[in-house]
Amino acid sequence: MTAVDGKQRMTDLELIFTMLGEASTTEIAKKKDAQGFPANKKAARVGGAIAGNARHELETESGQRVSSKENFKSLSEGRTRLLRKRPSKAD
Repeated sequence: MTAVDGKQRMTDLELIFTMLGEASTTEIAKKKDAQGFPANKKAARVGGAIAGNARHELETESGQRVSSKENFKSLSEGRTRLLRKRPSKAD
């Protein structure tokens, strides 16, 4: 699955939160004049946390998950196993 193909399968909210994380990361990296991998990695973690916190807050208020199970099930079995092993920081 390509990145474009993956984004085409996202729900509106999944796409919005993905875009929020990407835009937040870009703005933080620009503002901090991030140079090199370590600085950009830090900006990406902060940008991702911003989107993750916003997603979590919406899920708490709405009582519904943003991520769709249909997208999770469409991943290959190997990738699904990796995702299940990883502890979730947002939950």
